[in-house]
Amino acid sequence: MRHRARTRRAAPTAMLLAVALTASLAAGCTGHGRDGDDRGPDHVPSPPGKSAATGSPLAVKIDNVRAARPQTGLGAADVVYVEEVEGGLTRLMAVYATRLPETVGPVRSARESDLELLRQFARPTLAFSGAQRALLPLIDQAPLRAQSPDAIPGAYDRDPGRAAPHNLYLHPAALLPAAPGEAALTTGFRYGPAPDGGAPVSARTVRYPAARLTFTWSAERGGWLVAMDGEPTVTTDSGRPAPPTVVLQQVTVRASGYHDVLGNRTPYTETVGSGRAEVLRDGRSYDASWSRPAATDGTAFTAADGSRLDFAAGQVWVVFVPAP
Repeated sequence: MRHRARTRRAAPTAMLLAVALTASLAAGCTGHGRDGDDRGPDHVPSPPGKSAATGSPLAVKIDNVRAARPQTGLGAADVVYVEEVEGGLTRLMAVYATRLPETVGPVRSARESDLELLRQFARPTLAFSGAQRALLPLIDQAPLRAQSPDAIPGAYDRDPGRAAPHNLYLHPAALLPAAPGEAALTTGFRYGPAPDGGAPVSARTVRYPAARLTFTWSAERGGWLVAMDGEPTVTTDSGRPAPPTVVLQQVTVRASGYHDVLGNRTPYTETVGSGRAEVLRDGRSYDASWSRPAATDGTAFTAADGSRLDFAAGQVWVVFVPAP
């Protein structure tokens, strides 16, 4: 059955607040012409310390411009990463381990820094619409299963009710027989009761040159209502996202060696290293530090006193914010 993304639209009802920062989107891309499975299941080794027994999650690159909304499948994600791309816009990477939605999208292209981010998992499946031609060899060599429409066309279809390129949708069941389970989430995140301290906060806004995201605490939902560009974020299949934990992670963002069709350099988000972060949970804000010593490691978050900072159970949104 073909997906119809027009299924549920919510009327915009807006509110919000602000804090500031910077970012970017869209580039000309070409298809990825190789099936990640044609090299055999053991061709690409798992990262050190991780094995096939851990399970391999599904990561999907999701469009995040106005024309791509409302998106589909975000509610089922265990982690949603917000990363910058060209043009001052943002793109999402949704990671699925505990459950798979029927449909996810709109699916868009991959970036170089996605490969570093995904090294924390044991040979994950990456679903994406394509990539710049010069980047394709790096994707082929990365320890992941690259599954674009060129590689496995039966996993994708296009919604004729939307304009390309914002109309490509993935059916995860065509890539994974079942959700791999919680053990596949080797993110380094730890979950538990709220830590002591923190400051009450009702909302936070992150600003990029051509986009902004706002997270507003909802005691009724027990999470942070997401808004983008001043409008409530909704999905076609699960209503409005309200992740219990939101992380604003300060990272180094530099120009990569790749560029879009207009010659703009693609931003590279460095997720290995350390830095400052703000963790939002239970209506409070916690100052934190993050550390990811190597690409094969998950990311640890610690409170000001050096203790591990636990996240609330449920979905986590990680917003990569350029460090000042």
